[in-house]
Amino acid sequence: MAAYGLYTHIAANKTRSIVLLIGLFVLVYVLVYAGALIAEVVIDGERTVPDYLRAATADLIKAAPFATIGAALWIVLAYFFHQKLIDAVTGGHTVTRAEQPRLYNLLENLCISRGIPMPKLKIMDSDALNAFASGLNPKQYAVTVTSGLVERLDDAELEAVLAHELTHIRNGDVQMMVIAVIIAGVVGFFGELMFRLFFQGGVRIGGGWSSGGSSSSSSSSSSGDRKSGGGAIIVVILAIVLILLAWLLSQAVKLALSRSREFLADAGSVELTKNPDAMISALRKIENRGELPGATSAVMEMCVDNPRSGFSDLFATHPSVEARVDALVKFAGGHYQPPLPALPAAEHDDDTAADQSDPATDAAQPPQGPWGDAPAPKPSLLRGPWGRRG
Repeated sequence: MAAYGLYTHIAANKTRSIVLLIGLFVLVYVLVYAGALIAEVVIDGERTVPDYLRAATADLIKAAPFATIGAALWIVLAYFFHQKLIDAVTGGHTVTRAEQPRLYNLLENLCISRGIPMPKLKIMDSDALNAFASGLNPKQYAVTVTSGLVERLDDAELEAVLAHELTHIRNGDVQMMVIAVIIAGVVGFFGELMFRLFFQGGVRIGGGWSSGGSSSSSSSSSSGDRKSGGGAIIVVILAIVLILLAWLLSQAVKLALSRSREFLADAGSVELTKNPDAMISALRKIENRGELPGATSAVMEMCVDNPRSGFSDLFATHPSVEARVDALVKFAGGHYQPPLPALPAAEHDDDTAADQSDPATDAAQPPQGPWGDAPAPKPSLLRGPWGRRG
């Protein structure tokens, strides 16, 4: 039954990838139609709603080939350069065996044991505890881990996390996640472009209505509304609704990223390492400690854990760590481990903590994290998404 679930998950990922790519073009056409509606109102603000709809449909037919080429070009560029974009956001960089022998050997041994091609190994200089896999084909596959994860996890736990990311690659999850990022990116870009162009640029509509909001414009708008029977305003509202709908659908794409992929990746980690307790221990250490400063929500959705809560968790693509631990205990024979206590103040990124601390108290109670003595800070070696931090 488990094998059936795994193979259907892989097949479903391939089907979803095709459907999402088709959906990308549909959303682009919706945006083009919305733009055509607004353009027709800008040209002539005194027509009726049916006239605007017919004119916009004709414009869509004319613009469809160019929109198709534009969307296809976006996909091609994302296919070849998405990893560079991710690295630019996260600050990840490729490491060799000589630079990270411990990490490199763990990943290489996992790949050799199952005959898996070795993906690129990248390190992101961050105190956060997280990792993610990316890539659209075997030549692009990469596993990125934070320096904080390497420092905090022991060999067994680190091996479990690497096996988790390798399973995402084997199951085709990374392609789905990257495609979702592409769709959200292209729709968000063109949607924002339209809003800025037509609603923040003071574009004059029908020769008498302007989005600038001045008193003279309001007067002209009232006159124009009376002439056109409000048709221009109705069409503009319709265009805004279409743009918002396209954006919402692009964000809802991540719902296609089934939460089951994380359970299956955890199970794949146990299959590779034969050590469910290591995966459970790693999840507990990572829990609520994986937020990457400066990373977009799209990048966080690719990580081992996405510590989002409240409204941002409404459409979460990750099950809770508690649910994942329970699954490993129930189905993989692991031993339950409770959540670790919150990090003490000494572990947080507070540049003034050392100056405000009491030397006597510090001597009596050396700073400790949940996994032992806190390492000496290395501010000169830390690097954020856009350069080194001071």
